[in-house]
Formats: sequence, C-alpha cells, structure tokens
Amino acid sequence: MLERWRAQPFVVTKIKQLWRLVRESHAQPMTGESRSAEIVGPGEMGVTFIGHSSFLIQIGGRAVLVDPVFATHLILLRRQRRAGLRINEMPAIDVVLLSHAHMDHLNITSLRRIVRSAQMLGKKAPDVVVPQGVEDLVTGLGFSRIHKMKWWERLEVRGVSVTMTPCKHWGARMFNDTHRGYGGYVVEAGGQSIYHSGDTAYFPGFAEIGKRLRPQGALLPIGAYFPDSYRAVHTSPEEAIRGFMELGAEWMVPMHYGTFRLGREPMDEPVERLTAEADQLGIRNRVRVLEEGETLRVGALKATASSATRMELNPQQQGS
Repeated sequence: MLERWRAQPFVVTKIKQLWRLVRESHAQPMTGESRSAEIVGPGEMGVTFIGHSSFLIQIGGRAVLVDPVFATHLILLRRQRRAGLRINEMPAIDVVLLSHAHMDHLNITSLRRIVRSAQMLGKKAPDVVVPQGVEDLVTGLGFSRIHKMKWWERLEVRGVSVTMTPCKHWGARMFNDTHRGYGGYVVEAGGQSIYHSGDTAYFPGFAEIGKRLRPQGALLPIGAYFPDSYRAVHTSPEEAIRGFMELGAEWMVPMHYGTFRLGREPMDEPVERLTAEADQLGIRNRVRVLEEGETLRVGALKATASSATRMELNPQQQGS
C-alpha cells in the first residue's frame, strides 16, 4: 500500500503532462494541405514526406510505406498539420514497414484504410514488416503476409530488400508489454538504398549501420527532445546531424517534428536548429527539409572514374 501511494504522484504528474499536450493540440486549427502522390520515373527513387515519421518511398519500381499515420487524432491528441498525402491517391502499396508499436507510428485505423485502398484498386494487399513481438497488433487487418524481424536480419519481400537496424528507444504499446521489439530499416532495390531510423536517441549504432549497410539517404528524427530527459529516447537536431555524419549517407531528410505535440520545445524550433547546425558544418546542401506531401526525387546511381558510386539529386532538388 505504501509503495502505491509513493508511485501515485508520478502517475498524476504524467497524466497532467499528457492532458496539457492534449489541450494545446486543440488550441489552433490544423494547417497544411493533402495532395496526390507524385509518381517518379524509371530509375528514380522518390521520398515523399507524409508527416511526423510517415513516408512513401518509391524505389526499384516498388511502393513502400513507413510508419503510415493518416489519422487526425491519436486518441485525444490531435495532429497540428494535415497528412501530406491522401490514401486513395497513392500508388498501390507493396510493403508497409512499422518501426515500433507506439501510437504515433502504428495506427490501426490508417493500416486498415491502406489495405482497403489496395482492395478497391483490385490489387493485392501489401505485406507488412514489424519488429518481433508486434505481429499480434497487425494480425487480422488484411495484409497479405506479416513478416517479423530482429536487428540485423535481412528479408527479401515483394521486390525490395529490407534490413532491420538497431536503435535506442523502447517498444511497449501500453505500459507492461515491454516484450515488443523496435528498430529502423534500410530498404534497398534497383541499386538504391535508404535508411529510416525509427524513433531513436543518439547512439554509436549510426556508425555501425553506415559501415555495414552504406545507405545513400537517411530519414532521421529531430523532435521531442525537451525537456532533456526526453533525449534518452529521442535525438536533438544537433544529435541528428551528428548521427547523419557518422552514418556516412549522402543526404538526409528530417522527420518526427511539427505534426504532434510530443515534446515541450516550440513546434518550429527543431528545423531552425537543424538548419543552423547544417550551416555551421557547411553541409546545408545535403539536408533536405520537405513540406508535407513534397517528394524528393533521387536519380539512379552513376559510376565515377574510381568505380565508386554516388547518388545524384535532380537539379531542382538541390540546395534550398
């Protein structure tokens, strides 16, 4: 009984913090507009920012969704900006990747709508890839196949190669289901590759992922870092840049900011700090901040005289 009373103030504090975030999430009207997906050409990779940590990746002629959240609300917490794409105006999805079970990454309503959209197009429902221990949450949603993975496992699915990568985070959906896995992914197809870190704090694993898998592009989180205790599981913008440099990727797109009020930092601060750090290091042309619904088009690999390879951004996508 005594232990229960000692624990109560912490629980009450967390509930108050959550309720404050919920109230703030409803204080202003949502901004941003949804649009139809931009289809990339043969040999190109397309990276479309949907919002938060959600992306449409077109690679090797396949369409991959990562952590798709199209819902307006996460229970009571309301998004601040609309999803950049409309589900019924995307190409048929081949694979859905889910990094972990948190509600801002695994949204049951959105997943059902994605499967239903494929059925309405007369297409085969996508496969879904989840960390081990998360498969029960997607069972019965209509996916063609469910694939569960552990760190460093590699899987060939629907024409793309998927490697699950480590991260520094946690995976429980609620409170006690701590058996659930979590991680990021490197996706490869058609001679191109991209890394989605999932949620993570800064950790030495960025360098190891780069050494092992050499992804050409990186999607890295930059929000929900304040108060400082949040950095045990999230990266600050400066830490995201450090992870990007240690990864050795050619370009990065930031994520996990601006959509949901999860941290106490101002909503516009993560991008400001990210670009300031990139400017300080002289790598601003390698950091691409995308609006919701905007697509980064990346050209095919081109060999250099030394037989090394590099990723070429289309001219209109460089700089900014």
